[in-house]
Amino acid sequence: MTRGVVVVKVGTSSVTDEQGALDPPAISKLAAEVAGLRAAGAKVVVVTSGAIAAGLLPLGFSGRRPADVALLQAVSAVGQGHLLAEWCRALGEAGLLGGQVLLTPHDFVDRAQYLHARQTLRILLDLGVVPVVNENDAVADDEIRFGDNDRLAALVAHLVSAELLVLLTDAPGLLTADPRMDAEASLIEEIAEVDHELEALAGGGGSDRGSGGMASKLSAAKIAAWSGVRAVIADATRPGVLTAAAADLPGMGTVVRPRSRRLAARKLWIAFAVGARGTVVVDGGAREALTSRGVSLLPAGVVTVEGSFVADDAVALAGPDGSVFAKGLVRHDAERLRGFAGRRSSELPGDVPAEVVHRDDLVLLP
Repeated sequence: MTRGVVVVKVGTSSVTDEQGALDPPAISKLAAEVAGLRAAGAKVVVVTSGAIAAGLLPLGFSGRRPADVALLQAVSAVGQGHLLAEWCRALGEAGLLGGQVLLTPHDFVDRAQYLHARQTLRILLDLGVVPVVNENDAVADDEIRFGDNDRLAALVAHLVSAELLVLLTDAPGLLTADPRMDAEASLIEEIAEVDHELEALAGGGGSDRGSGGMASKLSAAKIAAWSGVRAVIADATRPGVLTAAAADLPGMGTVVRPRSRRLAARKLWIAFAVGARGTVVVDGGAREALTSRGVSLLPAGVVTVEGSFVADDAVALAGPDGSVFAKGLVRHDAERLRGFAGRRSSELPGDVPAEVVHRDDLVLLP
């Protein structure tokens, strides 16, 4: 049984009913299981979705959630209060105290913000509080538009040095096929390494009430694995699901085993938490130097530049065959880099950074 820190991510579909309203019995069930983990000696962080869903009905919306970003932010500001109140009620009934923590993925790239968030969560855990974390949707426009809390939960697991990340959803885990199309679909109980085949199998988006899906869960589990954290994708309605996940019981869901090497926080952010704005294609010599010697990428190794980006954006690095092998933060905008491609460092203006991507800002991908 895990006795370290457990991060439990709960999706919107697991805290709301079919009409999209908050589901108090479902939240109470999960809060009681959190109390069970605490009684067994674990510290627990809950990462909960549902703020937008919780705000729709009080504001008179029904059916599908609106697409307008500004409106969604306003809805989430209303819903977050309702969501937190419900979690604090349920945790209180289970003998626990909840505390709100609102984050955005950007809190993980700024060193000062990262350390502050880590300290806050650690103090809350030491005080016996269950941090109830949600994305700060009211101000995080990019994340509310494209993301959900699966990625945030994986980053939180890294932040608090968790032993286990449990991603609760409305499915038993990752299946071999879509059960609506294939009656023979079965549960994939264990994954040693998340590869492209598994990512394709996970498919697309989630339910009408939420923004995530199995692909998002698998991506979060991959982040956790790179953080050295065991991840479990499991059904939120299963009785005793958190205890089963903590005990690593077979068949309780899909387990993604951690990698032996833990990625540093900044490189985890570069690899998984920020999207690539373009692609820099390098020659074979540059690829070999980057992968084997751990050097920085220089303009001399650049062949072509694809996309539009500015300095400090994330870019993918591809070899001569077009396959992406790394990702990093670029030090030049796309237009200037096109002009510098293939040049030696001595040929660059004196006020221009010699590196295209510094080795400290570069992550090799599997």
